[in-house]
Amino acid sequence: MRKTLIPALLVCVLAGCGGKSEAEKEREAAAKSGRGTVTCEGSAMSGETGLPADFPSVDGVTFVSSAQNGPTRAAEGYAEKGLKDLYEAYQASMNDAGYENLFNEREEDDAEISYKAKDGSTGIVALRSCDEDKTSVHITNRPG
Repeated sequence: MRKTLIPALLVCVLAGCGGKSEAEKEREAAAKSGRGTVTCEGSAMSGETGLPADFPSVDGVTFVSSAQNGPTRAAEGYAEKGLKDLYEAYQASMNDAGYENLFNEREEDDAEISYKAKDGSTGIVALRSCDEDKTSVHITNRPG
Protein backbone atom coordinates (compact mmCIF):
# COMPACT_ATOMS: atom_id res chain seq x y z
CA MET A 1 0.00 0.00 0.00
CA ARG A 2 2.79 2.44 0.89
CA LYS A 3 4.55 1.71 -2.39
CA THR A 4 1.54 2.98 -4.35
CA LEU A 5 0.38 5.71 -1.97
CA ILE A 6 3.66 7.62 -1.85
CA PRO A 7 4.16 7.82 -5.66
CA ALA A 8 0.49 8.77 -6.12
CA LEU A 9 0.82 11.53 -3.52
CA LEU A 10 4.05 12.74 -5.11
CA VAL A 11 2.38 12.95 -8.54
CA CYS A 12 -0.48 14.99 -7.08
CA VAL A 13 1.90 17.43 -5.37
CA LEU A 14 4.08 17.82 -8.45
CA ALA A 15 1.07 18.31 -10.70
CA GLY A 16 0.21 21.42 -8.70
CA CYS A 17 3.65 22.93 -9.19
CA GLY A 18 4.10 25.19 -12.18
CA GLY A 19 0.35 25.51 -12.70
CA LYS A 20 -1.51 28.76 -13.07
CA SER A 21 -2.21 30.81 -9.97
CA GLU A 22 -5.79 31.52 -8.96
CA ALA A 23 -5.34 35.15 -10.04
CA GLU A 24 -4.22 34.03 -13.51
CA LYS A 25 -7.19 31.70 -13.80
CA GLU A 26 -9.58 34.48 -12.74
CA ARG A 27 -8.09 36.92 -15.31
CA GLU A 28 -8.45 34.33 -18.07
CA ALA A 29 -12.03 33.56 -17.08
CA ALA A 30 -12.89 37.27 -16.97
CA ALA A 31 -11.38 37.86 -20.40
CA LYS A 32 -13.37 34.95 -21.85
CA SER A 33 -16.61 36.22 -20.32
CA GLY A 34 -16.32 39.64 -21.96
CA ARG A 35 -15.33 41.34 -18.75
CA GLY A 36 -11.78 41.68 -19.97
CA THR A 37 -8.62 42.18 -18.08
CA VAL A 38 -8.24 44.83 -15.42
CA THR A 39 -5.96 47.64 -16.56
CA CYS A 40 -5.17 50.20 -13.89
CA GLU A 41 -2.07 51.84 -15.36
CA GLY A 42 0.07 52.06 -18.46
CA SER A 43 1.22 54.39 -21.18
CA ALA A 44 -1.24 55.73 -23.70
CA MET A 45 -1.27 53.73 -26.91
CA SER A 46 -0.39 55.39 -30.18
CA GLY A 47 -2.85 55.24 -33.05
CA GLU A 48 -6.55 54.53 -33.08
CA THR A 49 -8.47 52.16 -30.79
CA GLY A 50 -10.32 50.58 -33.71
CA LEU A 51 -13.69 51.31 -32.10
CA PRO A 52 -16.41 52.85 -34.32
CA ALA A 53 -15.54 56.35 -35.56
CA ASP A 54 -18.46 57.83 -33.62
CA PHE A 55 -17.71 55.92 -30.39
CA PRO A 56 -18.21 58.36 -27.52
CA SER A 57 -15.09 59.78 -25.95
CA VAL A 58 -15.07 60.24 -22.19
CA ASP A 59 -12.65 62.74 -20.66
CA GLY A 60 -9.84 61.23 -18.64
CA VAL A 61 -9.81 57.76 -20.25
CA THR A 62 -6.36 56.53 -21.31
CA PHE A 63 -6.35 53.59 -23.71
CA VAL A 64 -3.23 51.44 -23.41
CA SER A 65 -3.97 48.67 -25.94
CA SER A 66 -6.35 47.55 -28.62
CA ALA A 67 -6.56 44.16 -30.31
CA GLN A 68 -8.63 42.38 -32.93
CA ASN A 69 -9.84 38.90 -32.00
CA GLY A 70 -11.78 37.55 -34.97
CA PRO A 71 -14.51 40.08 -35.73
CA THR A 72 -14.38 41.56 -32.21
CA ARG A 73 -12.24 44.55 -31.32
CA ALA A 74 -11.23 45.02 -27.67
CA ALA A 75 -9.74 48.21 -26.25
CA GLU A 76 -8.19 48.32 -22.77
CA GLY A 77 -7.56 51.37 -20.63
CA TYR A 78 -8.21 53.17 -17.40
CA ALA A 79 -9.46 56.47 -16.04
CA GLU A 80 -8.52 58.62 -13.08
CA LYS A 81 -12.17 58.60 -11.97
CA GLY A 82 -14.20 56.52 -9.59
CA LEU A 83 -16.44 53.77 -10.95
CA LYS A 84 -19.74 55.62 -10.38
CA ASP A 85 -18.56 58.81 -12.09
CA LEU A 86 -17.10 56.95 -15.07
CA TYR A 87 -20.21 54.78 -15.45
CA GLU A 88 -22.45 57.86 -15.47
CA ALA A 89 -20.13 59.63 -17.94
CA TYR A 90 -20.25 56.68 -20.37
CA GLN A 91 -24.03 56.38 -20.08
CA ALA A 92 -24.53 60.08 -20.80
CA SER A 93 -22.06 60.21 -23.69
CA MET A 94 -23.50 57.06 -25.30
CA ASN A 95 -27.02 58.47 -25.04
CA ASP A 96 -25.82 61.77 -26.55
CA ALA A 97 -24.18 59.84 -29.43
CA GLY A 98 -27.45 58.05 -30.21
CA TYR A 99 -26.31 54.62 -29.08
CA GLU A 100 -29.04 52.20 -28.01
CA ASN A 101 -28.68 50.95 -24.44
CA LEU A 102 -29.30 47.20 -24.54
CA PHE A 103 -28.51 46.47 -20.90
CA ASN A 104 -26.63 48.02 -18.01
CA GLU A 105 -25.84 47.34 -14.40
CA ARG A 106 -23.64 48.84 -11.76
CA GLU A 107 -22.47 47.09 -8.64
CA GLU A 108 -20.00 48.12 -5.96
CA ASP A 109 -16.80 47.18 -7.83
CA ASP A 110 -17.86 46.76 -11.45
CA ALA A 111 -20.31 47.93 -14.08
CA GLU A 112 -21.35 47.05 -17.63
CA ILE A 113 -23.11 48.94 -20.37
CA SER A 114 -24.19 46.88 -23.37
CA TYR A 115 -24.84 48.96 -26.48
CA LYS A 116 -25.84 48.98 -30.12
CA ALA A 117 -24.17 51.67 -32.20
CA LYS A 118 -25.83 53.58 -35.04
CA ASP A 119 -23.80 51.48 -37.53
CA GLY A 120 -25.38 48.29 -36.12
CA SER A 121 -22.28 47.12 -34.22
CA THR A 122 -22.76 45.92 -30.66
CA GLY A 123 -20.55 45.74 -27.65
CA ILE A 124 -19.97 46.18 -23.96
CA VAL A 125 -18.24 48.81 -21.89
CA ALA A 126 -16.97 46.91 -18.83
CA LEU A 127 -15.69 48.97 -15.91
CA ARG A 128 -13.80 47.56 -12.93
CA SER A 129 -12.78 49.52 -9.88
CA CYS A 130 -9.02 49.70 -9.33
CA ASP A 131 -9.51 51.88 -6.26
CA GLU A 132 -11.87 54.70 -5.30
CA ASP A 133 -10.24 57.16 -7.74
CA LYS A 134 -9.23 54.91 -10.65
CA THR A 135 -11.25 52.59 -12.88
CA SER A 136 -10.30 50.00 -15.48
CA VAL A 137 -12.02 50.26 -18.88
CA HIS A 138 -12.52 47.29 -21.23
CA ILE A 139 -14.56 47.94 -24.38
CA THR A 140 -15.54 45.29 -26.89
CA ASN A 141 -17.13 46.03 -30.24
CA ARG A 142 -18.43 43.55 -32.81
CA PRO A 143 -19.61 44.65 -36.27
CA GLY A 144 -23.34 44.32 -36.92
